Amino acid sequence: MCSACAYVRSMRSPSPLKEGSRVALVAPSGPLRGYADLERAITNTRMLGWEPVIGPHALERDTYLAGNDESRRADLNTFIADDSIDGIWCIRGGYGAMRLLNSLDYVAWRDKPKALIGYSDITALHAAVGPRADLVTYHGPTARTELTSFSAASLSAAVGERHGAMSLTAPDAHVLHGGSATGRLAGGNLAVLSALIGTPFAAELDDTILVLEDVNESVYRLDRMFTQLRLSGALDRVAGLALGHFTEIPADQTNESRALDDLLREVADRCAVPCVASIPVGHIADQWTLPFGRTAVLDADSRTLTIE
Repeated sequence: MCSACAYVRSMRSPSPLKEGSRVALVAPSGPLRGYADLERAITNTRMLGWEPVIGPHALERDTYLAGNDESRRADLNTFIADDSIDGIWCIRGGYGAMRLLNSLDYVAWRDKPKALIGYSDITALHAAVGPRADLVTYHGPTARTELTSFSAASLSAAVGERHGAMSLTAPDAHVLHGGSATGRLAGGNLAVLSALIGTPFAAELDDTILVLEDVNESVYRLDRMFTQLRLSGALDRVAGLALGHFTEIPADQTNESRALDDLLREVADRCAVPCVASIPVGHIADQWTLPFGRTAVLDADSRTLTIE
């Protein structure tokens, strides 16, 4: 186990976000499509009862990035160190967060713990910040998302004043390997997690309930990513698998030759741990917000995830 991850089993939860909490809106990855994205993020923040604080560089664009590395890093590090900020909500995913990992202020994250919310490319921040700051982070919708009532309720419950024990049921999930397992919640986007293998920021997945999702990837590419995790040893000691949705798989002959379900069942059989697929996580409208770093019990047979 890496030294940065030696203490992950005692992660702290940040202070709850409540009415009037000041939440910074940042774009650490891809660029916004325009002011409409930022406007929706502001509206969502206020709808949840929080006060939005907009990152100075949130609307910048540098090719496929939301501004250059220095600008995106500055917004994150400034808000991390700001005692008046209670949470950081990433406006969108895309790509670019992992470019910042070796220059974030992890000491400030540890000294001034605050909620970090986002998914997809934000997986890189979850993987790096959580173990280095002993901090629970929240895998949930990005701020520009058109929040459904389901997603808003889950987000509010996870990060809000009621963020104690939670029992989540996924009646539409598929059981791929039965049984029950207990472990820390971890994971996120499969492509990002596999890209971090071999770096100091690779996720430590021992004794975890591993949550995975992805979008716009062919089945053979998903196979390659799962295989990379397996060959690296990252999957050797996971306690359970809670697989979300793998959406927008390209319609071509390659993908028609092998069903996604066959691949996921193979992964579950190789890991031989409790496993469900199609929980409400991923690039979908109705999604759970999950507190990565907290202990959870996955009961595959009843399709439930109980967060302690």
